[in-house]
Amino acid sequence: MVEKFDCIVVGAGMSGNAAAYVLAKRGLSVLQLERGEYSGSKNVQGAIMYADMLEAIIPDFREDAPLERHLIEQRFWMMNGSAHTGMHYRSDAFNEAKPNRYTILRSQFDKWFSRKVREAGALVLTETTALELIFDAYGACVGVRTDREGGIVHADVVVLAEGVNGLLGSRAGLRAPPKADHVALAVKEMHFLPAETIEARFNVKGDEGVVVEAVGTISGGMTGMGFVYTNKECLSVGIGCLVSDFARSGETPHGLLEAFKAHPSIKPLIEGSEVKEYAAHLIPEGGYKAVPQLCGDGWVVVGDAAQLNNAIHREGSNLAMTSGRFAAEAIFQIKSRREKMTKDNLARYPKALHDSFVMKDLRKYRDMPALLHTNSRNFFLTYPELVAKAMENFLRVDGTPKRETEAKIFSAFRKARGFTGLFGDAFKLARAWR
Repeated sequence: MVEKFDCIVVGAGMSGNAAAYVLAKRGLSVLQLERGEYSGSKNVQGAIMYADMLEAIIPDFREDAPLERHLIEQRFWMMNGSAHTGMHYRSDAFNEAKPNRYTILRSQFDKWFSRKVREAGALVLTETTALELIFDAYGACVGVRTDREGGIVHADVVVLAEGVNGLLGSRAGLRAPPKADHVALAVKEMHFLPAETIEARFNVKGDEGVVVEAVGTISGGMTGMGFVYTNKECLSVGIGCLVSDFARSGETPHGLLEAFKAHPSIKPLIEGSEVKEYAAHLIPEGGYKAVPQLCGDGWVVVGDAAQLNNAIHREGSNLAMTSGRFAAEAIFQIKSRREKMTKDNLARYPKALHDSFVMKDLRKYRDMPALLHTNSRNFFLTYPELVAKAMENFLRVDGTPKRETEAKIFSAFRKARGFTGLFGDAFKLARAWR
């Protein structure tokens, strides 16, 4: 092992691979450490990948990346125990030459991305755990200690891409451990079906795909959502809620997932499928106000470890890849100018983030996580039940005059929340959406 590198990247997820690839491609000596058997070995779940952000890193990725389906339709459902009220958007404009969104299987995609990192010239060590950061007498990070023999490795800078629950940064006091109400626990299953069955059930053809995202009573009054992603020959089916809500309620992720799969709107979509994989994954949900310090002397933090996730738009991979790229570009710029990896110089990275869509979007929704968490029973129980009953009454034709039907609907909303509650909830939601 080389004693010193230009950069050490800890983690081989989206942000870590993006950073390692950009740095290696520009000629820097890069060591990437991954504790899994291979990059993606801990990620059996399906996910959505946003093309524009990867294209900025690997322009020709579509030539050989393991992509599942490109998405042409998005469904949003508000569910109670027996029904869903929804909206969806479907457009042939998404059948473009270079599609905007794809479903992927992370185990395959991360392995492909890691191969690209190796081809770019980085040294990737798997089954290697970074135990602690090494600091010099002046408090600057100068490397990491691993679990390998003679495991101290030095570098000019360390990129922490260790995930939302990464211990290196918190052990070193660079950031506080994530709070339980800033992290969601999502569970997913992979339901395998023939491609033609998936295409028939979701009304798609070829490599077209559909995403279903659902909120409502399925989360038992907790802040969370369920989802179904279409892959080529399987469906990613899952649900996630805040860790703090699981602790408070006593609900189990597995129990919520089983109930979600049994819902009359979901059950027909997965009927006859074979479940081959199950995974749990922690997701940062704290938003803008939970983002920690992003750099210091000799270190930067990227991706989930930096709480970079837009929960409102369910965007994580694009923020992760963009943060990894920005961090790498800042490091390369500093290196090419023969400057030191000080906090002031590395501040180019958070500045780039703040000037981009990443922080602009997170800042826009900065009050939304707290609003949803403190009003979870109203938004995830009361209103879904009211909306479902309102739609049932509105659409039922049984001889009741329409004026009476409408009065019954309005009365149910007033009784449940009152005028003050209704207007208050609407005002808070509009304000948090600003």
